[in-house]
Formats: sequence, structure tokens, C-alpha cells
Amino acid sequence: MDIVQLVSEFGFPVVMVVGLGYFVYFVWQTVTNKIDPAVEQMKITIIRLTDQLRLLDQDMIRLQEKVNTVLELKEEENEQEQKNRKE
Repeated sequence: MDIVQLVSEFGFPVVMVVGLGYFVYFVWQTVTNKIDPAVEQMKITIIRLTDQLRLLDQDMIRLQEKVNTVLELKEEENEQEQKNRKE
């Protein structure tokens, strides 16, 4: 059937509503079959990256604590050397 024949037989609004219904169905299927799985994969990836970021943050905190401890020990050593030189 030709579109012109459908319009003349059923009317323009009816043909357009059917066309819009098909468009909505097509969009719904596309979202359900293609976009939702991709979003789920992205969520999993984001969770993994967030976990890795937390681990890196904890490692940075530990490293900073070690550096601070070494600097404190070095400072105490320098003070002890200065005391020994004065005596």
C-alpha cells in the first residue's frame, strides 16, 4: 500500500499516529537492547575505577606517613649531631 492511499483511506491523523507508534517502538527497542547494556558496562567500569582510586589514595596516605616519619627521624638525627658538636 502506498502512503497516499493510506492517508486517503484512513485519514492523515490516523496514519501519523501509527507512524509515531512505530517510532516510539523503535526508540524503545534501541534503548532497551543497545543503550541499557552499554550503561551497565559503564557502571561496572566506574565502580572498578573508583575502587582503584580509593586504593591509590590509601597508598598515597601510607607513603606520606612514611615520608613524614623519615623526615622526623632525619631532623632528630640532625639535632642530635648538633648537640654532640656543641659538647
